Amino acid sequence: MKITFLLNNAYGIGGTIRSVANLSAALAERHSVTVASLYCHRDTPGLAFDPRVRLVALIDQREGSADPELPAARQPSECFPDSVGGVSALSDQRMADYLGHTDADVVISTRPVLNVYLARHGVPGRYLRVGQEHSTLQVREEAGHRELQLAAVAELDAFAPVSSTDAAAYREALPAAATRIRHIPNSSPAPAVARSTGESKLVVAAGRLVAQKRYDVLIEAFARLRQDFPDWELRIYGRGPLRDPLLARIDALGLAGRARLMGAVSPIDTEWAKGAIGAVSSSWESFGLTIVEAMACGLPVVSTDCPYGPSEIITPGEDGVLVPMDENADVLASGLAEGLRGVMADAPLRRRMAENALRTAARYEPSVVAAAYEELFAGSPRGRGRLRLRTLLRRRQDRRLVVAASADRPARPAAHCVATPDGGFQVSLTPAEPGDLVLRLRDDPEERSVRLPLDREGRGTVGRADQRLAEGRWDAYVTASTAAKARRLVATRVEQAALVDAVPSVGERGVASWIPYATKEGNLSLRSWLRPTHAEVLDIALAEDGATVTATPHGPGGGEALAVLEREPEVLDFAVPLRVLSTGRVLLTIPYETALAQPHGRWNLLIRAADGTLIPLGRIGGDIVDRRKTDLYPAIVRGENTLRIGYTAAHDLVLTTSPTRPPQAAH
Repeated sequence: MKITFLLNNAYGIGGTIRSVANLSAALAERHSVTVASLYCHRDTPGLAFDPRVRLVALIDQREGSADPELPAARQPSECFPDSVGGVSALSDQRMADYLGHTDADVVISTRPVLNVYLARHGVPGRYLRVGQEHSTLQVREEAGHRELQLAAVAELDAFAPVSSTDAAAYREALPAAATRIRHIPNSSPAPAVARSTGESKLVVAAGRLVAQKRYDVLIEAFARLRQDFPDWELRIYGRGPLRDPLLARIDALGLAGRARLMGAVSPIDTEWAKGAIGAVSSSWESFGLTIVEAMACGLPVVSTDCPYGPSEIITPGEDGVLVPMDENADVLASGLAEGLRGVMADAPLRRRMAENALRTAARYEPSVVAAAYEELFAGSPRGRGRLRLRTLLRRRQDRRLVVAASADRPARPAAHCVATPDGGFQVSLTPAEPGDLVLRLRDDPEERSVRLPLDREGRGTVGRADQRLAEGRWDAYVTASTAAKARRLVATRVEQAALVDAVPSVGERGVASWIPYATKEGNLSLRSWLRPTHAEVLDIALAEDGATVTATPHGPGGGEALAVLEREPEVLDFAVPLRVLSTGRVLLTIPYETALAQPHGRWNLLIRAADGTLIPLGRIGGDIVDRRKTDLYPAIVRGENTLRIGYTAAHDLVLTTSPTRPPQAAH
């Protein structure tokens, strides 16, 4: 069978795209599958699609694209309103042409405007027209799209909401089409990473930073647990318009360094695997794909019992906790705090819930959901006797309409990388091939490199004790022989879970730390630190008069805190003796008044040991490769001067003093 999915933009990142990527991969086991993206704005998708799935795009928005405008004679006489996805005459015509020429047996649309396209321009009788609902009918009504959506659903051959409650709402609204409406949940594959050990003290949440997710309430709930669980942290993954307000809320609650906004990460399973508990604070969820993803990585989930999704997935007390919804944010935060408290305080309960969560997640594996869709195709009232289940069909996609096809681009060597507890890492090449792993120090005048052999299966281990890598960023390449040209390695996944609580190693070579990571271009690289002395920052507490830094020094003991103005011969001696704790850690206080009285600029923070040795302060342990984006602290404003504490690209702890910016006038 030939199956085509319609996406608005397969090159972005979002729940609908992730769901289609999962389902299309499972269907590709037995069918010929295409994903038709209305728009294409980059060379490669933001989320990985199975290589067996053909990805095509109808409108090329990439810089330098020669995608022509449609001739005036072919402009459609009627277009859909901008309120339904910002549709243009060009997109309307491209989709009409595509649906008129496709040789698919089934076409599946994934959002209201695409459902409208499929109902209006699809060819009844030639292929089965199936719509999906990845939101809810109530949300469509609130957005003013209810009537357009219902009109489209009434024309389609089948319609599949991801929530059983929402499916019932659609049947009630469209009784004549009730037999064609069937609830089929989203799918989530078994993760390609090692499951969580449950031993970290991380609460993890993931999703768009939008009002629906109520991350403000989650942050408030976590703040109420701060005193009882001082060593736990909250990480929220995702991007969105509420990033700045959420950062402000973190600052106001004194959670800087304890609650972090991590940005968007794909694939997300590597981050779930770092956590001990998954958290969902949404006001509504059409399904709750993140719940299943977290469970699949071995995390119990504490979620609001919001409409539609969570209660269909979570069994309270078995694989997670459902917190009663309440319109009062304070009451809801209290409920979330108590739900989290019970799981955070009970390690045996977490372990039992984690095992049950794995079994729950198995119900949503793509193969199970794909079988439900195959049953839908074969049993649809409008499809009986017309569709034949076929496998391995030759592909005859009409290329006249395809302006971008990223699946046709040549594949580059890829590696799955796993950080090891000893600070090293392992790589496995896909496809497997023998050769050498080559690490090259980026922007190095000496062009230093390290060559490490891979076995016949394309696997190799790099131990931190065996290699002395200079500080910097090392890019990973692979070569089949010493004479062959090295090829840059793509990172399919980089598992860093073993590094969450990792500390720098100390030896004859100095203080060292490694973090393998994927660059923003998706390549495999390694961040390396190697220093003769170092003081590892563990905590920063901002008080009314000064900042107190807790650190573990690696070097001579005792001494005082001071700062050095970067690139200038200015030295600021705080004259603050270190308070040495029984654990070997030290506390040092930075008085705001003293720091703000100094020349503007960036000041490197150091410890001057009793013998005069200067020990730089920083945070090079753990799994975070760029703390400038995640470890953010509020500015200290005193009149005309502003002080900030934070990290450099090399993770050195610095103070930055600058003139206070006048408030911007309201417009």
